Amino acid sequence: MLKTNHKLILASASPRRKELLGMLALPFEVLTSEVEETSVQASSMQEYVKGVALLKTRDVAKKATNATIIGADTIVVDNDELLHKPKSREEAIAHLLRLSNREHVVMTAVAIIEPSGKENIFVEETTVVFHSLSKELIEAYVDSGDPFDKAGGYGIQTIGTLLVKRIEGDYNNVVGLPLAALFSQLVNLQIVQFAKE
Repeated sequence: MLKTNHKLILASASPRRKELLGMLALPFEVLTSEVEETSVQASSMQEYVKGVALLKTRDVAKKATNATIIGADTIVVDNDELLHKPKSREEAIAHLLRLSNREHVVMTAVAIIEPSGKENIFVEETTVVFHSLSKELIEAYVDSGDPFDKAGGYGIQTIGTLLVKRIEGDYNNVVGLPLAALFSQLVNLQIVQFAKE
């Protein structure tokens, strides 16, 4: 259905992003960046997530020439405050207690760097509303080990889906890659075309 004459590289170690990009059924390689995300300073959460996505994507663009690099960063924002991946059991429990029975925003910035060096970046936002979570559910979920490699301390595509009451926006954005918005960008930039039979 789709074709490209670009060499596509996904600048992410995330198996979830790899799986989502794979849905386009286009060939791509994975090359990860080694940058320190905490070095980004920004005046707003949107600017921060854009900064991190660009940092990662530029790092991979330096290693891979004549390729189109797609990089992304996903953050969980509660009340204009960033909820990082929890580093301890206590922090994971604190994140989930804080999000219980409330709404928060998941932002993913996607950066596309073309072979010419031209940069394109956008941010997709999805509102997520949590159920009122019991102490037992929070502790059982944290003890499963699932929260520790995930922004905000939960994964909507895993057993963490039990915490979510509803979402407003793109589900895939919460997983880590807003595929529909990315596809639109790739078509607009003429990186991806529809294959004629």
